[in-house]
Amino acid sequence: MNQISGQNSFTQQVFGEDSRQQFDRCYPEQPRVFDHNMVSHELLTLEALAKLGTALPEKSVEYNAGDLPVGIKPEDVPDNGMTIGDTIRMIDRSASWAVLKNIEQMPEYEKLLLSLLAEIRPILEAKTGKMLKPQGFIFVSSPDAVTPYHFDPEHNILLQLRGEKWMTTFPAGDARFAADEIHEAYHVGGHRNLVWQDDFEADGTRHHLTPGKAIFVPVMAPHHVRNGPEPSISLSITWRSDWSFEEADARAFNGLLRRRGIQPRAPARFPARNRAKSLAWRVLRKVGMTNE
Repeated sequence: MNQISGQNSFTQQVFGEDSRQQFDRCYPEQPRVFDHNMVSHELLTLEALAKLGTALPEKSVEYNAGDLPVGIKPEDVPDNGMTIGDTIRMIDRSASWAVLKNIEQMPEYEKLLLSLLAEIRPILEAKTGKMLKPQGFIFVSSPDAVTPYHFDPEHNILLQLRGEKWMTTFPAGDARFAADEIHEAYHVGGHRNLVWQDDFEADGTRHHLTPGKAIFVPVMAPHHVRNGPEPSISLSITWRSDWSFEEADARAFNGLLRRRGIQPRAPARFPARNRAKSLAWRVLRKVGMTNE
């Protein structure tokens, strides 16, 4: 595996007492902005991130032109014609958007990710059980770049490190903003990008993120992001839970039912559980009957 050189000292607490209390009040279902104390870190400079992007496996790097509409089909997103290293080094003028996925593949970044999650682990495990599948993602984007409307299957805290952005979130599990059929398709290999309608905007909540601010985003809460006038660097620390995996499997099972002409009820949101449908999907998957 490729390695990234450098020290990774991380001594101060990133989430203070007030931030942890706010996270406790909103987790796991309500978006909320709170403070963090990690505005800079040697592993998160542009040069360090350019090296990280080059070292990561190709499947762990995604980048493209950043001057996009809020709603766009994945196949219509244009290439920026650059390497990932050049995209990041010239982010101030490359009109691009990049994400480095699963940074925990590199030991220094894994240590950074786990040290951050350790600060909030007691809070989240008291509500959704054992923290599963910790992952980290770094977003580097040019001035005015747009991250199109989408959702994600993880519990997520995004820390803004450089520049500013506006994230607009929509209620998780509300079929007005992401139809049940789209959820079901996603959990059997569909894309995370969603169908956008301009009239959604009035029902969204707009959050302003500047260096030193973080936002918690619930599982499968639709959102889109627009950068400010300067380059932006953001770090997402994410994890899964038994609840999130049950919700995903119940969605996949509903898709199977729908293909057989049944109109299933959408999975319940937290604190309700979706054990029966989840178990059914896992049994069918194990015996190879999920493609019918």
